[in-house]
Amino acid sequence: MAAFLLCLLLAAPVLLLVTSSPVRDSSNGTVPLVLWHGMGDSCCNPVSMGYIKKMVELEIPGIYVLSVMIGKNVVEDTENGFFSDVNEQVSTVCAQLAQDPELKGGYNAMGFSQGAQFLRAVAQRCPSPPMKNLISIGGQHQGVYGLPRCPGESSKICDMIREALNKEAYLGWFQKHLVQAQYWHDPLNDDLYKKNSRFLADINQERAVNETYKKNLQQLEKFVMVKFLQDSVVDPVDSEWFGFLKTGQSKETETLQESVLYKEDRLGLAAMDKAGKLVFLAADGDHLQFNQEWFKANLVPYLH
Repeated sequence: MAAFLLCLLLAAPVLLLVTSSPVRDSSNGTVPLVLWHGMGDSCCNPVSMGYIKKMVELEIPGIYVLSVMIGKNVVEDTENGFFSDVNEQVSTVCAQLAQDPELKGGYNAMGFSQGAQFLRAVAQRCPSPPMKNLISIGGQHQGVYGLPRCPGESSKICDMIREALNKEAYLGWFQKHLVQAQYWHDPLNDDLYKKNSRFLADINQERAVNETYKKNLQQLEKFVMVKFLQDSVVDPVDSEWFGFLKTGQSKETETLQESVLYKEDRLGLAAMDKAGKLVFLAADGDHLQFNQEWFKANLVPYLH
C-alpha cells in the first residue's frame, strides 16, 4: 500500500529552473515567507518547492523563505506526506516557527495542495508568531471525497483503496497514520465524519465552535484561495474555494457562501468575506500547474 500511494505524486508546477542563488539581507524590511508542500513532494525538491523558493527570493530581494521539512531529511519529509499524524505535523511546524528568530515579527504563508489546509491549521492554532497572509494553492479546505489521479482507473488495486477509504477512513489506525484519511470528507456519512475525523472536522468547527480558532483565523490580513479550473486531482475541486458536496449525496456541490459553515459563521469566514479578506483566484490549468508569469502577477503582490 505504501508503494502504491507513493506513486500518487502531485504534479510539480510547470516552471523553468532558476540557476542563481540570491543573497539575503535580513534587515531590509521584507516579510518572511513560509512554504508547506503537498503530497508526494518535499521541502526542497528543485523542480517544485526549491524552484518556488528561488523564484520568490529573486523577485523579492532579501526575503527570508522557509520551506518546512517534516522529518530529518527529504525522504522522511516525503513519506510523512502519506503516513503520519497531521495534528502532530502541525504541532511540529508551530514549534519550528515559534523558535525561528526570523519570523518573530510575523510572516506570510503559502501552502500547496494538502499543505494549504495544514497551514490554515497553523493559523488557527498557533497565532504566535502571527501569520499575515495565507495563500492556499489548490488546497482542500473541505477535504476530498475521491483519490487523486489513481493510476489505472480500471485496476483492482484502485478500487480496493477507494473501498478501504470509504469503509475505513474514520477508523482509528487510518485517522492516526494515513494523512489523506485525515481530510477525507464523506458526504454520505456526515455523522461519522463529524464524530471521527481527527483533523479536518476539528479545524472546520464541525463538532463545536472553538472561539480561539475563529479569532485567530480572522487575524489574517488576506486569505487567498487558488482554484485550478482543469483540476484532475482534487475531488471535488470546489474544496479549493472552501465549497463541497451537499450533505447526503455525492453529485451536487455548494459554494462556501451556500454552506452552513458560512451561514452560521462558525469559522469567521463570513465576517472575513464581508471585510474583503477572502480572495478567490482561478488558474486555468490542472492541479498545481501554473507558469512563472501567472505566479508573479497573481501571488507575489500578497508577499510584500
